[in-house]
Amino acid sequence: QVKLVESGGGLVQPGGSLRLSCAASGSIFSIVAMGWYRQNPGKQRELVADITSGGSTNYADSVLGRFTIARDNAKNTLYLQMNSLKPEDTAVYFCNLGDISGSYYWGQGTQVTVSS
Repeated sequence: QVKLVESGGGLVQPGGSLRLSCAASGSIFSIVAMGWYRQNPGKQRELVADITSGGSTNYADSVLGRFTIARDNAKNTLYLQMNSLKPEDTAVYFCNLGDISGSYYWGQGTQVTVSS
């Protein structure tokens, strides 16, 4: 079983920054990709950014140039550096891991609120 634990969410003013972390533990097979998703009540969960085992990254248009995804393979930890935050970035952010067996795992989510 794989466990993902997110941290780093909170309340920040518009224009501010936050850094999310996702620590993976358990029976982790070869990771294909990890990513960050976000969701607001009544809306679909959407991809924010992901990164493959080879280091290729992909970002939603809405965060391109403001957010940076990174992985520390030795620590099985995923990060999301979020700069120039906007109120529309407010959401619950979830960490996702996909492994070579085709299994996908989710964290419990961390709330990010951007408000003055």
